[in-house]
Amino acid sequence: MKVVLRVDASERIGTGHFMRCLTLADTLLKRGAQCVFLSRDLPAHLQQLVQRQGHTLRHLPVHEAGACVGDLAHSSWLGCDQSSDAADCLTALQGQLHDWLIVDHYALDCRWETQLRQAARKILVIDDLADRRHDCDLLLDQNLYQDMQTRYADKVPQTCHLLLGPKFALLREEFRQLRETLAGPRTQVRRMLVFFGGVDARNFTGQALTALANVGPAGFEVDVVLGAQHPQRAAIESLCQTQGYRCHVQTSRMAELMAGADLAIGAGGTATWERCSLGLPTLALSTADNQTRQLADAAAQGLVYAPEPGMDVQATLAMHLPALLHSAALRQLISRAGMTAVDGLGAQRLATRMGCSGLSLREACAEDSEHLFRWRNHPSIRAVSRNRDEIAWEDHCRWFAGVLDDPRRTLLVGLQGGVAVGVVRFDIDAEQAEVSIYLVPEGQVRCRGGDLLQSAEDWLMEHRREVRQLHAQVMGGNAVSKGLFMAAGYDVDNTLFSKKLPEL
Repeated sequence: MKVVLRVDASERIGTGHFMRCLTLADTLLKRGAQCVFLSRDLPAHLQQLVQRQGHTLRHLPVHEAGACVGDLAHSSWLGCDQSSDAADCLTALQGQLHDWLIVDHYALDCRWETQLRQAARKILVIDDLADRRHDCDLLLDQNLYQDMQTRYADKVPQTCHLLLGPKFALLREEFRQLRETLAGPRTQVRRMLVFFGGVDARNFTGQALTALANVGPAGFEVDVVLGAQHPQRAAIESLCQTQGYRCHVQTSRMAELMAGADLAIGAGGTATWERCSLGLPTLALSTADNQTRQLADAAAQGLVYAPEPGMDVQATLAMHLPALLHSAALRQLISRAGMTAVDGLGAQRLATRMGCSGLSLREACAEDSEHLFRWRNHPSIRAVSRNRDEIAWEDHCRWFAGVLDDPRRTLLVGLQGGVAVGVVRFDIDAEQAEVSIYLVPEGQVRCRGGDLLQSAEDWLMEHRREVRQLHAQVMGGNAVSKGLFMAAGYDVDNTLFSKKLPEL
């Protein structure tokens, strides 16, 4: 799969857009994709990061001052008008056709996207403002808003699929890995983390540290994280040395620092979901207009402690920080709510929805019969099947031959690296199909059920286009399959109760 990403970063834009795109690109790369970044005037340390991660970077030309003409709220971020940017991108791509174009930029809308249609089969937009129209096939908004189901109603094509909410948050792999190693609840505040983003142009970090110093002896250690381009870096490093705080500049250990902290002070944006995934309770302050509503709606769901904006940073912390410091119950409520909302698998989910699962599918053939017989009779598969009895070889052969000969039934074998990882069956009736799925028990290669299901659905849409609706039956007590289908967007439309009567 060939993917191109259009994203910028600067002191004005910040680094959040770039970092979430890099996270997605890293995930796609691990699944075999080739990723090309298109950026204008990217800071040197980010250029190095793109290339160090194994991606290609193509520089867009810098235009003369005053070339930023546009009617969008953030048009001035682009460095030129949309039409010129589109022309620059097409030139950089040299006529190559890509499978996906990913755009994460507040200064671009449907006009730019339509111009770039010739360069990509599909377009993914990453947005959170919902303030302009898009011409895209997928739209990701990883934030949690009270009205997130309706925000894009008149802003995307009817055929566009929306991926909404923090379950799609683009977090690096280390967050999921560290999440699995966390100890029990944080009952005491021994370490505090202060981080206000990669740029922090308004120096919220310095103001927060001054407020902490005024609190007096704290009884906890403080880790401070700065981006390499922080405008007050020298002053903050000096203050940290005076106060005995640890200062980390452009660190690659952010997930580790969050996992080791008991309380955080920080901004909104993607860092909100990073902290939630690790259950780190946070006093969050909006550092940009697009964060204000994000934090307010997240606070309404109990995911962060976000005071109303208005007061200066020092006054806000002086008023609200004690509430978190002195209430273990409040911290634990925020921690649990955050971990429930964000599991760290958003990038994997998105990669799968893009068709980049690392899986391939083929229709079953006669040579598969013995394998399917062995897999289907494995105790772990029988335990969640409608018929839990062990199947005789003769019965299996009749069933298998019937499936292969029936045009209304499709039996697929999922492969990863040439190794079978799962089986999916579709029983088709006009525009509907029932899906049945299982992973190869005790398989050599691990596979996520969600990846296999999504890949099978993509196969079905390509090869059996008459099917418009899927349904599945899950046996009672099979929580894993229930979670699989719910996570894949299936709705529960009826419930079947059964009871075995005693013999008289």
